[in-house]
Amino acid sequence: MAKNVFGEPIMVCSSYPLTGFYRNGCCETGPDDLGTHTVCAVMTKEFLEFSFSMGNDLITPRPEYTFPGLQPGDKWCLCVSRWAEAYKAGIAPLIILEASHEKTLDYISLEELVKFAFI
Repeated sequence: MAKNVFGEPIMVCSSYPLTGFYRNGCCETGPDDLGTHTVCAVMTKEFLEFSFSMGNDLITPRPEYTFPGLQPGDKWCLCVSRWAEAYKAGIAPLIILEASHEKTLDYISLEELVKFAFI
């Protein structure tokens, strides 16, 4: 069973839109997840625009991939590297720690993550 950043069973990040590398609603990861989609983040307009400017369009619906496009307030499993880029740019979205995979801690300390906890 996958664990979150607290070492507890991981919670669902979002069922709609359905998120996760494995599209099971959870920010689980494995050897085939090269992007390490482990951070359950709450989207903001600023982050979505930032991601778009970095070449990852999370806004535009893609029906062929059953992707509705994201809006502010949606929860989504982000690549840990994209979240870290947004953090360095000063626009990192808040995180649902209970739904963020423990692998995130290989890249960002729990101390830093807690500062962005969605409450």
